[in-house]
Amino acid sequence: MRGHEIKKTWLNYFKERGHRVEESASLVPINDPTLLFINAGVAPLKDYFDGTRVPKNPRMVNVQKCIRTNDIENVGRTARHHTFFEMLGNFSIGDYFRDKAIEWAYDILTSGDYFGLDPDRLYMTVYPTDEETRRKWMEVGVKEDHILYSEECFWEIGPGPCGPSSEVFYDRGDAYGEADLSLIENDVDNDRYVEIWNIVFSQFNAKEGLSREEYPELPSKNIDTGMGLERMAAVMQDAQTNFETDLFYPIIEAVESLSGVPYEGQMSFKVIADHIRSVVFAVSDGATFSNEKRGYVLRRLLRRAVKHGRHLGIEKAFLKDLVETVVSMMEETYPYLRNTQSFTEKLIEKEENKFLETLHYGEKILEDLMQGDTNIIDGKDAFKLYDTYGFPVELTEEYAEAEGFTVDKEGFHAYMAEQKERAREARREKASMHDQNKAFLAFKEESTFVGYETTRVESRVIKVFDEGIVTQKTPFYAESGGQVADSGVIVKEEKVYTVVDVQRLPNGQHLHVLEDHDIEEGDMVTLHVDEMAREATKAHHSATHLLYSTLREVFGDHITQQGSLVGPDYLRFDFNHLELPDDETILSIEDAVNEKIQAAIDVDVEHGSVEDAKARGAVAEFGEKYDDEVRMVNMGETLDLCGGTHVDNTKEIGRFAIAHVESKGSGIYRIVALAGDRVSQIRDYLHGFESQLSHLRNKAENILASAEAEGILLDFDTDATFDIEGSYRDVLNMRALVERFQKDVKNLEKTFEQKRKEKNLADVEQYLDLADEEGNIVARTEGLDSESLKSLADRLMEHTQRGVVFLANVAGEKLICVAKSKSDVHAGNLIKEAAQIAGGGGGGRPDFAQAGAKQPEKVDDVIAFVKEKLS
Repeated sequence: MRGHEIKKTWLNYFKERGHRVEESASLVPINDPTLLFINAGVAPLKDYFDGTRVPKNPRMVNVQKCIRTNDIENVGRTARHHTFFEMLGNFSIGDYFRDKAIEWAYDILTSGDYFGLDPDRLYMTVYPTDEETRRKWMEVGVKEDHILYSEECFWEIGPGPCGPSSEVFYDRGDAYGEADLSLIENDVDNDRYVEIWNIVFSQFNAKEGLSREEYPELPSKNIDTGMGLERMAAVMQDAQTNFETDLFYPIIEAVESLSGVPYEGQMSFKVIADHIRSVVFAVSDGATFSNEKRGYVLRRLLRRAVKHGRHLGIEKAFLKDLVETVVSMMEETYPYLRNTQSFTEKLIEKEENKFLETLHYGEKILEDLMQGDTNIIDGKDAFKLYDTYGFPVELTEEYAEAEGFTVDKEGFHAYMAEQKERAREARREKASMHDQNKAFLAFKEESTFVGYETTRVESRVIKVFDEGIVTQKTPFYAESGGQVADSGVIVKEEKVYTVVDVQRLPNGQHLHVLEDHDIEEGDMVTLHVDEMAREATKAHHSATHLLYSTLREVFGDHITQQGSLVGPDYLRFDFNHLELPDDETILSIEDAVNEKIQAAIDVDVEHGSVEDAKARGAVAEFGEKYDDEVRMVNMGETLDLCGGTHVDNTKEIGRFAIAHVESKGSGIYRIVALAGDRVSQIRDYLHGFESQLSHLRNKAENILASAEAEGILLDFDTDATFDIEGSYRDVLNMRALVERFQKDVKNLEKTFEQKRKEKNLADVEQYLDLADEEGNIVARTEGLDSESLKSLADRLMEHTQRGVVFLANVAGEKLICVAKSKSDVHAGNLIKEAAQIAGGGGGGRPDFAQAGAKQPEKVDDVIAFVKEKLS
């Protein structure tokens, strides 16, 4: 049975038993900061398990793409460790529980109509106190001596849903080791007994401070199971390891062709085959390479694959050539891989070439390290090579060994462990599911959203919670799909209550959060949505759809929504791409959206099945889960699954202006834009530029004032205004204005300094008038550099030909002094003493000396000291 057949068998089996088939979620988690990648079949369904939402069908089945990198070093060393894998799961949210889960598990595993495994080769583990599960396995036909106790059989990741579990092991026989059931009982990794399935009975609510025996029962008991596709394929295909199954072997064959090296189980083949699957799927799902978080993990996988390619003699970039193999293998289940293939190949090729250059720098640094007095590469240096230059420590060891050096692996791993612990601590507190809210879950009375048709309605209050109220009908949109909740008021008789938020309850009703109120169940109230805010939000939401479709038209189908916010004041849209779009491209995108607005396209709302929507190419909203019946918003060339509020015709949007574009890191870029009447508020997004202009204008005015006080005439236009269009061109114009002003102010400053120098040098007579009877000249100057100051001192001495010339020059935050002497006064000693008064020092010859000081405000004290010294 091939990998695709295993998946089809799994999905069809549970579909026939009333399960809804859930599509695999993107590997890039949505609104979940606890995960870098989706790492388990249940991860995208957490809001069902913690009671945040109630699914339309409590029975679900999926095949979920996953990435885990917690033990990446073991990939290729063992038969079953992978970074990318597919998890088969069946789930029950408050529906069937232990009995059905076990009955179906035994049936699909052993029946000849499905997987047909030999029951005598199956072993089950149960939690020591979970006698119910043990009895049920025996009831369906499992022999008593094939059921083992294990302390590991309890699933818990912090406060929230938890419970005992039961693992299913397959005995691969004597060819994989001696029979020893203690390997299962003690959770010892081995090749003979392979864990293929884990069934979790989520029946308790974990609470801090309580022992497991004291955990309260969940109001809604759940089933969560996970079967590893790759392990099941190895069993079904009788492959020696997972890598010899049809899920990996075509890649290994392609690597054989590229390297010219025959595959004989070498680790490098396995690492490349595993890692290229992870990279292709992650990039296709919107992840990109970077030096942080998800992007760093992805970069590490690619670089490790490149390193193992070098082990096989592949010196050039080669991973791009494997993308076609991965796509061909997997497109039957994931057809979108073909659409994103070109983008994926470009991104991988760019990253691989970049690493090959980095590898070159790393080699140079390593060569320098091996020029030292010791023959040991310090662990800190090895970690720096790895962390900064992406230089795998295994590669460092190879180079070191060739030159008679060793690597301090213990030190390296200490730094690595420290880094991992920091990352782990950053996520640990957020890892658990939320507690279930029993009252929200139990409330199932129907409430109807009528906000598509009206913004005002009278209705009866059907439920009052501490958190807010629920009415039989409501025009208030609850926050979802990136669109913020409506604002407005609820009126009871003569009393008016402000609606501060609207949230969707687990069973779909809208909860209105109010300020202090005395509303009771059964009261009749009038609900008023703020119509101006709603109209502005509609314009922004429809503009968001036009922006998304335009981005895909301009850049390609690899563009995916990575987050959005739609409200009355602005829209925000995050997307993935290779690089930050340039200004001309942003302008063309803005113009294209405005063209669609002016085309007066009717915005049609349709309803249909998920399958029909997908067949028509409908684009799903970021992070949303959909029922079998979906709402589609059609704007001509763009068809989107969307539950938000929209204009009836694109002409109603009015105008569209991009106000800000930025990089969010890891290949994610953000556009902030305005629509309709809000376009006039684009000036709000220019405040940063205006602040810079104000600072530059003040600086220019100060320079002009100083110049005027010194009798220097300068010409400068401080006007910095332009007409606001309500377009991204305003941003570009303001940016250009700031850049021009910066340049002009810099030139003004230079001109002032130059003219000041020229004036000081030209006005020798004013300094000669300061000479005393001995010919000594002691004077203060402004803004001269050291060369100009020395030049002025030389010219003055040429005129006097006697005595001492001492000049103290204030230049910004520094004081520069020079002294020339044609008397018995030692210039070096004089200037040293003088400079100390202003916190400086210096010295020199008897006839010439110079010094610097840090307290220019004491220049008058310095002048007084020197005059007294020479008197």
